[in-house]
Amino acid sequence: RERFDFGGRDVASWFPRHMAKGLRQMRLALRRADCLVERSHIPLSGRNPALQEALGIRPHVLVLNKMDLADPRRQPVSAGAGPGGGQRWCHRQSPVPVPLQVVPMVARLVASGPRYHRAESSEHNILVIGVPNVGKSSFINSLRRLHLKKGIPAQRQGSRGRWPQCHSVTVSVPPGKATAVGGEPGITKAVLSRIQVCEKPLMYLVDTPGVLPPRLGDVETGMKLALCGAIRDHLVGEDVMADYLLYTLNKQQQFGYVQHYRLGQPCDRIEPLLKHVALSQGYTQKVKVLTGTGNVNMMMLNYPAAAYEFLRDFRAGRLGRVTLD
Repeated sequence: RERFDFGGRDVASWFPRHMAKGLRQMRLALRRADCLVERSHIPLSGRNPALQEALGIRPHVLVLNKMDLADPRRQPVSAGAGPGGGQRWCHRQSPVPVPLQVVPMVARLVASGPRYHRAESSEHNILVIGVPNVGKSSFINSLRRLHLKKGIPAQRQGSRGRWPQCHSVTVSVPPGKATAVGGEPGITKAVLSRIQVCEKPLMYLVDTPGVLPPRLGDVETGMKLALCGAIRDHLVGEDVMADYLLYTLNKQQQFGYVQHYRLGQPCDRIEPLLKHVALSQGYTQKVKVLTGTGNVNMMMLNYPAAAYEFLRDFRAGRLGRVTLD
């Protein structure tokens, strides 16, 4: 396919009240902030311009995560989106772990810029921002674990690999962790209190809720955000997302799915692919069919389950390394 037919669809606006409330709280917290740290899965589509407009001019660090799942042939384009506009950026491709890059980078930015009414304070207050489900809370916990030796890794229940199965996820704050984490958007619903992450320099981070623009700029941007888990799957539709993912993989000539699912050749239509996945994984469901002699139970292939399996394999990197922007 030369282009993807969205069929006049408009991605549902997912801007619940906690997002509007969170944005107001972030504006209030900005007076005490020395720097912004932004997390992003996608270098361009994964950023919310409304956040930058609302939070004004502050030293800004962009952290591009999941670089191990990005296409190395397209990473120079991704990297080029980071610096600029007075920003600094860091990513997981560096031999130095991101949490160890961020603290000295923030310290240098704060020291080199004006602090206005906070000039007499020796502590650093940092707002962690981004769209939903980009790992802001996990990032804070990892900083505490590295710099303060607090917190222990805890396996998330109801999940396999990096992403949750279906729509079930356990949200908790394990011993030693400062903020709750989960594999779905909307876990953090309000600006939380300050969390110490480092002693030298004395640094506090503030976890904030993921915020999307009240109206997404275009349907394709919404699709990319949904594929990365920033929008709940059911708001967009797993079948539509799977079809767009197949279109994107073929357009970029990323045919890892052919080998992963043991297909004979690439598919241009989503139906044969989902049928093959459903058959190979045994995804079936009972359906009542009305006939002339009454209702009859029939076993049919579960295409929604196959679509979710396709999405989950992509998110876990089992279909190859892909960059959406």
